[in-house]
Amino acid sequence: MRNQIEYQVSGDYALFTDPLMKLGGEKMTTQVPSYSALKGITESIYWKPSIIWVVDEVRVVNAIRMESKGVRPIDMSGGNTLANYSYLRDVNYQVKAHFIFNENRSDLQEDFNEHKHHNIAKRCIERGGRRDIFLGTRECQGYVEPCTYGEGKGFYDEIDEMHFGTMVHGINYPDETGKNMLEARLWQPKMEYGKIKFIRPEQCTLVRPLYEMEAKPFQLEQTMQSVDVLYADMEGGE
Repeated sequence: MRNQIEYQVSGDYALFTDPLMKLGGEKMTTQVPSYSALKGITESIYWKPSIIWVVDEVRVVNAIRMESKGVRPIDMSGGNTLANYSYLRDVNYQVKAHFIFNENRSDLQEDFNEHKHHNIAKRCIERGGRRDIFLGTRECQGYVEPCTYGEGKGFYDEIDEMHFGTMVHGINYPDETGKNMLEARLWQPKMEYGKIKFIRPEQCTLVRPLYEMEAKPFQLEQTMQSVDVLYADMEGGE
């Protein structure tokens, strides 16, 4: 597929929070990362407002194991409170994603350079990402490196099918949809032989509006650096 990248992300712990489990102050991870979590990781590797990352697949390499910890989060009224957080332990995922241009940002068409965006993204993977990688929450540090998707032995390679019920797929943001509304998407993922193939955001049928929101404005050379300048800087630095 055009503009496709493949990378591996791993870490000692991950917490892909299930929104339904946050009501009482506790946090419990979902068994697998959501589309939006992997999109966020991909955007930490490389992102510009002129492109949209589309996560195609994820391969769960290690066994799904959970570990509960007692923590003392800061209370909004001051001091600390007690809570139990359930984390995923020793996680390793292979991710396949590609980018498309954000057609809702016609003001950034000068930044629509497919070749340069793709080359910069691949270089960023080799360097572990442009920003810090977090696996769901800030205390769960992740590490990114290049990989060949599907290579190596995975724990679920011989298991034909696993279901995870209804999960959050992701969030619809105004700058990606063209609507002044923040929306949540739900779906029912299925893992086959260790791989989950994601449907596109526009294919989700369970969509719920959250609240009205406007897209953040950007201006080339004023609030952001063009891909041409960024590419030239990277070329000059090698």
